[in-house]
Amino acid sequence: MTATELGLPAIKGTPVRDPGRPDDKRLIDTFGRVATDLRISLTDRCNLRCTYCMPAEGLDWMPKDEQLSDAELMRLVTIAVRDLGVHELRFTGGEPLLRKGLEDVIAASAALEPRPDISLTTNGIGLARRAAGLAAAGVNRLNVSMDTLRQDRFATITRRDRLSDVLDGLAAARAAGLAPVKINTVLLRGMNDDEACDLLGFAVEHGYELRFIEQMPLDAQHGWDRTEMITAGEIMERLSERFTLTPDGEERGGAPAERYLVDGGPARVGVIASVTRPFCGACDRTRLTADGQVRSCLFARTETDLRALLRGGADDREIAETWRHAMWGKLAGHGIDDPGFLQPDRPMSAIGG
Repeated sequence: MTATELGLPAIKGTPVRDPGRPDDKRLIDTFGRVATDLRISLTDRCNLRCTYCMPAEGLDWMPKDEQLSDAELMRLVTIAVRDLGVHELRFTGGEPLLRKGLEDVIAASAALEPRPDISLTTNGIGLARRAAGLAAAGVNRLNVSMDTLRQDRFATITRRDRLSDVLDGLAAARAAGLAPVKINTVLLRGMNDDEACDLLGFAVEHGYELRFIEQMPLDAQHGWDRTEMITAGEIMERLSERFTLTPDGEERGGAPAERYLVDGGPARVGVIASVTRPFCGACDRTRLTADGQVRSCLFARTETDLRALLRGGADDREIAETWRHAMWGKLAGHGIDDPGFLQPDRPMSAIGG
């Protein structure tokens, strides 16, 4: 019986070195996928308390000494870009704007050769005063999480009355040239699922690109219920009541969103159907947690401890080779539909989006 079947916590350590792995410097796996997109969680902390993510009282945050220092983080990012073929960096959290020195980390990443594409996912709190600085540091574009246009609902969903801050942040990001500014929205049954068309209308009017995301089993409470999830099919049905949506015709590649032209374009809307229409076969992502663990999948039950290598004196070659073997063992898919599926022990706030 496996650790997953027993429901044991995620296993940390060093992956088994498979002698059959080809001599390829990239982050390849046994299914022919190549990871070129690194998702970097900068902190597990967040200043919102979204009901589908964490309890009202928050969580036990990661001790500071367990978190990667800026120097440690940049060493791993440098190895990824220089030695492993990574060319996209997405900084996430928790809430990445809570990470001290964020702009310095971004600037150091932008100075790497070859220069990676840099994006940021944020809840928008505090973005209004920092958008210009983030753009100057090297952020190319960003995603802002916002699930409703109604102040009362925002306060209910996030347990914070901060909708105006998010709206100001969106406008500041657009003014700073962080285009396209994308909005990430999760529809919750009986809560905000009647706002799909209003949200898309708002995004089209203001020049943002809206992306609906199916709710995933990544909440700290482990209360996710598939029968309560608003599916991609339902989202499309609701949007079609007001808009004409047609596939945008562009090659999707490893992008998570299915994109559609809105009323013929140029406005677009995306739907990320991680649960009902998984895109694991084209996944090109590798993930690094704030405490230096590599995860081959958002839903992985195992992690590879690069922090221990960093602090144990390993050289860059050893770290790169360990990372390669961690990705070589990536599973074919997330397995949400498997009878034995177990939700990751870490919630989304600790894994990174």
